[in-house]
Amino acid sequence: MTSATTPSSTKPSGPRRPAPRSAPAAAEERIITLPDLSARLQEYLSPEAVAEVERAFHYAKAAHEGQMRKTGHPYITHPTAVAHILAGMRMDPQTLMAALLHDVIEDTGVGKKTLAEAFGSDVAELVDGVSKLTTIFKSRAEAQAENFQKMALAMARDIRVILVKLADRLHNMRTLGALAREKKERIARETLDYYAPIASRLGMNELRMEFEDLAFQALYPMRAERIGRAVQAARGHRKALMEEIAAALEKCLASEGIEARVLGREKHLFSIYQKMRQKQKAFADIMDVFGFRIIVDRPDTCYRVLGALHGLYKPLAGRFKDYIAIPKANGYQSLHTTLFGMHGVPIEIQIRTQQMEAVASNGIAGHWLYKSDEQSPSQARAREWVKGLLELQQRAGNSLEFIENLKIDLFPDEVYVFTPKGRILELPQRASPVDFAYAVHTDIGNTCVACRVDRRLAPLSVQLQSGQTVEIITSEDARPNPDWLSFVVTGKARSSIRHALKHQQVAESRTLGRRLLNRSLANVDTNLASLPSQRISDVLDELGFDTLDDLLEDIGLGNRMAYVVAQHLTQGGGEEAALTVEHGGPLAIRGTEGLVVAYGKCCYPLPGEPVVGHLSSGRGLVVHLEVCRNLAELRERNEALIPVRWAAEVDGEYSVELRVEVEARKGVIAELAAEITDADANIEKINIAERNAHLSTVVIALLVRDRVHLARIMRRLRRLTPVIGLARTRNI
Repeated sequence: MTSATTPSSTKPSGPRRPAPRSAPAAAEERIITLPDLSARLQEYLSPEAVAEVERAFHYAKAAHEGQMRKTGHPYITHPTAVAHILAGMRMDPQTLMAALLHDVIEDTGVGKKTLAEAFGSDVAELVDGVSKLTTIFKSRAEAQAENFQKMALAMARDIRVILVKLADRLHNMRTLGALAREKKERIARETLDYYAPIASRLGMNELRMEFEDLAFQALYPMRAERIGRAVQAARGHRKALMEEIAAALEKCLASEGIEARVLGREKHLFSIYQKMRQKQKAFADIMDVFGFRIIVDRPDTCYRVLGALHGLYKPLAGRFKDYIAIPKANGYQSLHTTLFGMHGVPIEIQIRTQQMEAVASNGIAGHWLYKSDEQSPSQARAREWVKGLLELQQRAGNSLEFIENLKIDLFPDEVYVFTPKGRILELPQRASPVDFAYAVHTDIGNTCVACRVDRRLAPLSVQLQSGQTVEIITSEDARPNPDWLSFVVTGKARSSIRHALKHQQVAESRTLGRRLLNRSLANVDTNLASLPSQRISDVLDELGFDTLDDLLEDIGLGNRMAYVVAQHLTQGGGEEAALTVEHGGPLAIRGTEGLVVAYGKCCYPLPGEPVVGHLSSGRGLVVHLEVCRNLAELRERNEALIPVRWAAEVDGEYSVELRVEVEARKGVIAELAAEITDADANIEKINIAERNAHLSTVVIALLVRDRVHLARIMRRLRRLTPVIGLARTRNI
């Protein structure tokens, strides 16, 4: 038999869960007392466990004695409400005690060690993980970033930390009304940016929806009120049609002998608002879609239900998703399909088992709802995600970079791709093969040079699609390319590339610094290897460096002049050293120096052309043409220019820019691109600078090996029929 319920009468059976709340009800949050908490605990805990939780309550009440909330209530009402929320998820006694004590370390004189002696190390660790940092940081953004970093570390030790933190934030959101508007909006924005996505990432859908609706009401109270009233009005008009559709669905399933529960579902306020904004849809268009959830006993029954419903109503092409065979990263499983129902109305259907329903609503907390000795799939995925957060944290240059990567990681519209061995990897939309490579292993990403997508060579920047098989080609000598940062989307790829480039730059800047310093020392017929170690040590102390490598790195990055350091090493330095003019033979540019040698984008120097170097602080050596106009400005500022020359053998590719005047006709860009590609050159970018009815000026940035290579390309382009004029762009 099947049964149908409309949204107003839906009462899902199974383990008790906190009911979703709508935003307008937020101000009516009732005060949770110890009897309320105890009554809920007695539903599933032993008397001994309940007594332990009550002991934590009395301890917290004594610690917070005299403290009041902005609402005017005693502070103990807040941790009691947090524990009550977690009790609704059937959390274990240690988590509930931590919830009651979660502000004790931060707001009272009780320390972590004292808590451990009173309630055990598990509870103390949970409380410490939830507590905010008390250090004063430069800005609120940095303080919040540090808080999330600490929370990530605590989550790695015990995933229950995040559950306490989410319940803590939920109660604070329910009682936002007592705060000043500016603070209320800041907390609401933070909730939308971090806490709601974290709840979603952990599969806690009901929590996410309440976060979003409460934050929506705080940020846009008038919009929330208007949409709420519109939903109430529409509910009356929809009721009869909802019942009619539900009856048709249950009749279809009954005829197939399938036992199921058919539940009507409504979109929450923030979801409606988002669709109205992002998809530019009217409220009526969104409310025209009817949603139902069908709950069955076993996974194979889900597919039987799908077949039956596709026989009842015509499915909408491209709208079927199988999250049972390929679950989402947070453990969510369900079949999704959209049907053209009676009267042509679209019907969105979700088909899942009761276990999948619990995970969909409560995510990792569903593990405690369904007692099990084994780690649930959602918990396993949550731990994998937290492990990934720790990797992000280790590679991040600072806490703000960590938060940037975290935000990227929290919004993964999934793409599912395969390794050559058939392993499935989940990546965000717009992910590239480089993201895929780093998802497999950091070393694979750092050494990737090319890729095959579905057995065909493809650019590393191509956007991957679900179902594709990706193979990464690596080379031991390869290293990350800074250009990858312009298209990678995963936090792991971004942080790994930055981490590798930072270390790569350190090594290269030290090498360049050594070359520059030895070149300056050559003026007095010596070099670093010939200098007494004591003299080098004295100069390091004098200049404030711990090691010679640190000094060489500073020289290579352009932060310190090599000739000044050379004078310190040979003459004792002095204030007048900064005014000495550099002498000595030119520094040879090989093209393999990496990140610490850059080439001026103003004049695009090529191997074989007369060049000069300029040390730019933080960038290292920048090479310009000797006739570059920008050098005059550098000389006016008395900045040091270093004689450089091209080595006898130069490696690599160099940027150059061409301006091409062509006849304005169809396909001319393709002709230019094909000719350049045939000449074995790579195009960096191509755009039309000017255009009229007859002529177009096309600017092409490309990579060439040297002047000879460029000359060959220009000859080939001049031979093309539509090309009228051609010139190299140089700032001379």
